This record gives sequence, structure tokens and C-alpha cells, in this order.
Amino acid sequence: MSTMTVWYLDGDRFAVGMRDHVLTVDQPVAEGGEDTAPTPTELFIASLTSCIAFYVRRYLARHDLPTAGMAVTAEYTLALRPARVDDIRVDITLPEGVPADRREALLAVASHCTVHNSLTTPPQVKIALADPVPVT
Repeated sequence: MSTMTVWYLDGDRFAVGMRDHVLTVDQPVAEGGEDTAPTPTELFIASLTSCIAFYVRRYLARHDLPTAGMAVTAEYTLALRPARVDDIRVDITLPEGVPADRREALLAVASHCTVHNSLTTPPQVKIALADPVPVT
């Protein structure tokens, strides 16, 4: 099992640690944060979008197709009750030179990236309280 730890920094900022990497999340000024980093929701959308991009690039490379100029763009809307991402649209811009007869298979591969699969077949999420860590 992989582990990720999030710890409080200040205000609405948190550090997110995974393997040897640390990301920061914050909230926009209008939401009470300082807008120093993306929001957790933006990272969620970024996770999906970058996972799709990874799968598309791998497909293109595996079939000796051009990768330069490939891009993936996501747009999303939020619902208030319950607070969640309500709708996501992902557009894949393919490089010139990708033949039409490869597009359907490429779209099938992109639609089955790990993050998308996790959304369509949601994992079990268990939230529990842990013992407090002494502050030093």
C-alpha cells in the first residue's frame, strides 16, 4: 500500500508528502486562503487530466506516432450540496500526423487511465481518527 501524508502549515495551506515529493495546497483569496498553491480540488482534476495525458502519450509512443503538441485540457463545474465536482469535460488535442484510424483506440486507452478507472469504479474510502502527535 502506498502512503501519502498531509500536514498543516498555516492559514489554509497544507503540505502533501508522497515518496520524495512535497506539494502544497491552499485556497483562493476569495475563499479565505492566500492563493499560494492549487486547491485540493484542482489537484484532483489535475490528477485525472495528467493521468489521461500519460496514457495518451504512451499510446502514441507505442505506435510510433508523434507526441509533440499533444495536450489535454479539462473543464469542470462544482456542485454545492454535497460539495463535490459535478461535471468534468476532458479534451485531448492530438499532434498532427495521428491517423484517423488510430483515434478510436487511443480514446479507449485514454478513457481507462488509472484515475478515470478509480472514478468510474470508486475505491472504498475509510476515514478514521488517529492518535494525536505531540507538538514539539
